[in-house]
Amino acid sequence: METRNRNAGARCAALGGLIALVIAVDQYTKLLGRSLRGVIDLGPLTILYTENRGAFLSLGENLPAGARAWLFNGAVAVGLIALSIYVYRHPDVPLALIVAGGFGNLIDRLRFDGKVTDFLYLHAGPLHTGVFNVADMAITAGTVWMVAAWFTAREPAAR
Repeated sequence: METRNRNAGARCAALGGLIALVIAVDQYTKLLGRSLRGVIDLGPLTILYTENRGAFLSLGENLPAGARAWLFNGAVAVGLIALSIYVYRHPDVPLALIVAGGFGNLIDRLRFDGKVTDFLYLHAGPLHTGVFNVADMAITAGTVWMVAAWFTAREPAAR
């Protein structure tokens, strides 16, 4: 029992470290993004500074300011706190990535009047993304990981 508790504690500490690392990298790269002047074209990657008042792909940016603040600051903060508690009790890497990305973007919203710094844009021929940041990458990676796990999960063998 003690070994199991120690292993759970180590997993929890490792996930806490992962969350802190993702948030730190996100905030540092956003700082670099905010310092940009102009556009840097690196082939399929373009670096350009933008501010996003909405959520994923600017969804909700046209909501009234009060509704945006309530939804993207208040509701998201409550959801992230609940999810953080869940991850603490049930260590899970994909959920930890989602928590880290969520807090990274929430920090921006609280610091910059409801705006999130985005600065990465991928494009190849007719394919392209919206402008995003490291927090968005963490949220997307965690979500894709969870969906892939659901689709590849096997039912336990019948006894």
